[in-house]
Amino acid sequence: MREITHDPMMLTEPGADAADSWRERDLKVLWHPCTQMREHPHTLPLLPIASGRGEWLIGQDGRRYLDAISSWWTNLFGHAEPRIAQAIATQALTLEHVILAGCSHPPAVELAERLLAIAPRQPDRAPLSKVFYADNGSAGVEVALKMAFHWFRNRGVEGRTKFIALENGYHGETLGALAVGDIPLYRRIYAPLLAESIFAPSPDAYACEAGETPAERARHAAQALRDLLERHADEVCALILEPRVQCAGGMRMHDPLYLKLARELCDQHGVFLIADEIAVGFGRTGTMFASEQAGVMPDLLCLSKGLTGGALPLAAVLTTQSIYDGFLDDSRERAFLHSHSYTGNPLACAAALASLSIFDDDKVIERNRATSQRMAALASEFVDHPQVADVRQAGMIVAFELTRGGDKRTPFDPAARIGLRAYRAALERGVLLRPLGDTLYWMPPYCIDDDALNLLAATTRAAIDHAVQEAAACA
Repeated sequence: MREITHDPMMLTEPGADAADSWRERDLKVLWHPCTQMREHPHTLPLLPIASGRGEWLIGQDGRRYLDAISSWWTNLFGHAEPRIAQAIATQALTLEHVILAGCSHPPAVELAERLLAIAPRQPDRAPLSKVFYADNGSAGVEVALKMAFHWFRNRGVEGRTKFIALENGYHGETLGALAVGDIPLYRRIYAPLLAESIFAPSPDAYACEAGETPAERARHAAQALRDLLERHADEVCALILEPRVQCAGGMRMHDPLYLKLARELCDQHGVFLIADEIAVGFGRTGTMFASEQAGVMPDLLCLSKGLTGGALPLAAVLTTQSIYDGFLDDSRERAFLHSHSYTGNPLACAAALASLSIFDDDKVIERNRATSQRMAALASEFVDHPQVADVRQAGMIVAFELTRGGDKRTPFDPAARIGLRAYRAALERGVLLRPLGDTLYWMPPYCIDDDALNLLAATTRAAIDHAVQEAAACA
């Protein structure tokens, strides 16, 4: 195919033939994530992407698509952000990688310093003071789980082998992360391979009974957690949760009070608190970290996704001096031997440093508050939609719960595939949504402008209407 030199947004000659060619080549060789491949190419359209700019993706067919999900919640400042790209390029000409076992390099050190400087704090606790790098969110969760377990083992406490996690929670796809996840679609088939975990009721505000407030729901869920800890504290090394939003669980949101009460309960029972902020960190819920909204600091903080602005894979686990000191000994067995070949990769660290600088230079958190207010105004127009049972928001995340009768009691039959139908309808209109079951959500890059937000709202309404009508016609 002929190169186009006059348009940096396109890599090849645009057109339907180019897109079809890439689809054909793809399906001959690739196995896509989180996909029933039999649905390609007809039921689930494959979207060949040539390039991206800002909140837009450009297909091989030359069409623009609004990236309303930040490319799986990773992209913060828009695609091809020049400051991040320049940082990666500069670093690549200096040092692309070096083993972090026994070696060090400036980007890894500087990034750790900056992360610790902005990490959540709590007045009555020593701050987070050490950073351990990993390659992705699931790997970061594995690090935190192993650290919590191993710390107790190093102290001669061998009975604390379990974790408490929340119902409907999600923490990744590796076996350790799956063991503390509670979404049957991902967990069920691998259940025989998973370590046993204890699941506590979710503080999910959507599950509120009639007349119950989100704060009351949080308090009731915390009481259930208290009961579990009183029965199992001697078996448990940590509680792991997603602060404020259970993302893969359908963007279910809860009152920050739950995190505050959970912190108190963990302290009372000598259990570590692991905050999985892989999806909700870095400004996504309105503050730099969601934990700040409860005024608490976790013992282990897991970060990834937006850490590099969506440019390169990287995870970081922040922890306390006390946990770190628990591994210091002359015995190699007491050391934390977890490792990845690309731990602390300089290119990824350079991207993360550039991302953190953008937060400062562009006053991102302040700007996000204005954008989230605009999103709230647009989302409010869906409250009376006959198939929308709930509209909820946490900062730059908005979710719409779809049901037949617009109430909690009348979910759609899963066979109707309402979410899939809405996805296809939105794509036809130039918006990339990726529903979670029958929950549609907005989680756009922070650079999204008013015109794109208006398009997103109009397309979402059209997609819901189309999905409902199409399903009815096929019934």
